[in-house]
Amino acid sequence: MALLTTDANPNFPTWLVRPVRAAVGLVLAVICACTVGCGTTKWTETRRTATEQLLISDSMDQAVGRLDFRALSGKKVYLDDTYLKDVVDANYLISSLRQQLLAHGAILRDKKEEADYVVEVRSGAVGTDMHSVLVGVPQVNLPSVVTAVGLPTALPEIPLIKKTQQSAVTKILLFAYNRKTGRPLWQSGAVLAKSDASDVWIFGAGPFQKGTIYQGTQFAGERLPIKLPDVPLIDLSAQREPVSLLEEAFYAEPLGELSQDGAANSQDQKGASTPNRESPGTQTGEARTTPSGSPLRDPQTLTPPALVVPSQGPNPQVASPMTPQLWPAFPPQ
Repeated sequence: MALLTTDANPNFPTWLVRPVRAAVGLVLAVICACTVGCGTTKWTETRRTATEQLLISDSMDQAVGRLDFRALSGKKVYLDDTYLKDVVDANYLISSLRQQLLAHGAILRDKKEEADYVVEVRSGAVGTDMHSVLVGVPQVNLPSVVTAVGLPTALPEIPLIKKTQQSAVTKILLFAYNRKTGRPLWQSGAVLAKSDASDVWIFGAGPFQKGTIYQGTQFAGERLPIKLPDVPLIDLSAQREPVSLLEEAFYAEPLGELSQDGAANSQDQKGASTPNRESPGTQTGEARTTPSGSPLRDPQTLTPPALVVPSQGPNPQVASPMTPQLWPAFPPQ
């Protein structure tokens, strides 16, 4: 631009200085306008909010975590989920129940015919509720006469303190019975769990978030750093307390279990192919003995295992699905 001045170039006509400067400025403005860019971001939302899904899954985790399946430890179990077909997030609930059964030592079977016991589950309630409290001026809709003058159709709310709370409830009941005899083995009673999440605004600042789905109090979604606990290593063959569904754990499968199962299957196949022949020493009237020399008892004379039968007293109580009861697998002899 210094060349367009009369001081730098005395031979340059003075009447062309202003038009040339204007043309150069216009060209620079057009170049700047062409080089400026803009971007757009597409925002999408799912049919259900993340808060709702977290509330329901958290209430399910709490309900399943309260179940005690130690009565089914070491038994072949089939989980009957027929009555959970219309429940919200039924697949998550079924998978959590299967995990809790495994954590208590049960042996799951995918087919009902392969199991010795059946665990039937039903749901009483799975859903969410919401309520809010406002201290201040709520939103007011203006009449049509006022809006005709060009004023807004409604006055916005002016909250001093505002709180919204959403909660989820899960209620489940389970019982187990012998698949062959149909006799009851165990029942859980009513298991009710609740989760909640609340947002609070104070003089327009917020939201301050807290609840069972959050780690402490948060401000506008910012979480505080938390230290994760150590992960326990659990041995299935050792006597242990049942692990909680809400805690992370690894399981050490016994090494000899697969070899024992393979040996048992081979012996069963060998016994099925070999005809049953009486040994010379087991003639009619002679008692059969084991390799150790002790007499072999007849299976029909074996005594049933000892049972712990609850004392019912003079006024026995009827089993209620709302109260856990202990019932024998078969009546005492």
